[in-house]
Amino acid sequence: MPITFYMDHHVPRAITLGLRLREADVITAYEDGTSELDDAGVLDRAGELARVLFTRDDDLLAEATKRQREVISFYGVVYAHQLRVSIGRCVEDLELIAKVGEPVDLMDQVMFLPL
Repeated sequence: MPITFYMDHHVPRAITLGLRLREADVITAYEDGTSELDDAGVLDRAGELARVLFTRDDDLLAEATKRQREVISFYGVVYAHQLRVSIGRCVEDLELIAKVGEPVDLMDQVMFLPL
């Protein structure tokens, strides 16, 4: 089963569009009506939908790390720094993760881009 992504509201539209052009399954917080949720709520919503959360938000990264320390399960987070990882590189790496990864690979994990 391929990995599907949930994009938080900090993700540029170009990344979402690039992934969709490559036939990756992506939904955004805006499309889901959750762009106003706090970080914990966004991470919970991604899990409810059985999707790995992609973010470029340091605060959301902190929430995932907090959950790891407190042994609170989440569906997984992929993080890319806004200034250090280009949009093109995000699309390429996320496509690879989506197509060759399995959801269990990222359960309760944080993965950093670039790969």
